[in-house]
Amino acid sequence: MGAHVIVWQDCWYEPHKSNRLLHICLPDWYYDSNERLPVMYFFDGHNLFFDEHATYGRSWRLERFLARWEKPMIVVGMECSHKGNERLSEYNPYDRRLFGRHAEGLGEETMQWVIRDVKPAIDQQFRTWGHREATGIAGSSMGGLMSLYGVICHNETFGKAAALSGGIRFSRRDLLRDLTTATVSSDTRVFISWGEREAGRLYSHDGEPGDPAWDSAEARATHIIGDRLCERGAAVMTHYQPGGRHREADWERQLPRLMDFLWLDRSW
Repeated sequence: MGAHVIVWQDCWYEPHKSNRLLHICLPDWYYDSNERLPVMYFFDGHNLFFDEHATYGRSWRLERFLARWEKPMIVVGMECSHKGNERLSEYNPYDRRLFGRHAEGLGEETMQWVIRDVKPAIDQQFRTWGHREATGIAGSSMGGLMSLYGVICHNETFGKAAALSGGIRFSRRDLLRDLTTATVSSDTRVFISWGEREAGRLYSHDGEPGDPAWDSAEARATHIIGDRLCERGAAVMTHYQPGGRHREADWERQLPRLMDFLWLDRSW
């Protein structure tokens, strides 16, 4: 499809009273066209496009993928706070203990920021398809948990979600509770993944090692959430990544699979 153009702009984040930088990726022909495009919103936007911007020196290299992928779209990377532990609260839908300390759950406030501030600004400034079927949300780690929470609790806004390495086992009960009352449209599509080396305890059967795609703590929690979503009519792909670690390079490798599933109705 060719190269892309990335523009940057600030968006005020009221809960912590500071700006969050948006990384907006457009097809290089965008300004020479009248075409409207779907939009996918990603958490941790600084980790998406350029290695020099990424927290650990390695990005998803998402622009490279989009340049060769067949479906044109707009991607909006929403940067988090880099101050202290603010990210832990911004990307935490539930009050709980994280890393041995209490973390205030500002995740719902963050979702409201996306829905009421970020998305309207993008829809007003760019030629988008603003309806839920053309709006996706994605992220990794706590951004993955936020994306799953978003598609469950705000399904009227997001018709697609990708949750990579979201540590679902730590929030399984909260997510199941939310699923009991959420309205999930039957055209919802959700991709949930985890890596072998971040999956927690591997359970055994009669003294024999279990199957890591099914018998780790993360695998069991992910399949339970995926099954509940399917029961509500959503299309769900759960993906186990052999050897997968909690890092951008492994999330980049999943891009073709997740994007094809969410946007092209293609599984492989």
